[in-house]
Amino acid sequence: MGEVPDREGGSEGEAELLDEEPAAAPLPRAALVEVLEFLAKGLVDDPDAVSVQMVDREGGVTLRLSVDQADMGKVIGRSGRTARAIRSLLRAAGTRAGLHTNVEIVEEDR
Repeated sequence: MGEVPDREGGSEGEAELLDEEPAAAPLPRAALVEVLEFLAKGLVDDPDAVSVQMVDREGGVTLRLSVDQADMGKVIGRSGRTARAIRSLLRAAGTRAGLHTNVEIVEEDR
């Protein structure tokens, strides 16, 4: 009971299409900085104060996000939810670039 018969009537081309997934193009390293800047500038009141610095580390990179003191709460979010979401997005983008990616949020030096 409950056996599923083999699909013998399907076309061979259909099976080939299902097996192949489109390959995602690798992401350049500089795009990680641009993605983080774009996200941060959309969150803060003073987008001119946003800067991102890429620091090479063994096995990956660390992106240092600097924002104005008044905008720290907006970038971190309630209980760190926004910061966690930013880190998750950049970790995924870093994986696509072939890098282990960390994000540090620092207060801008004035």
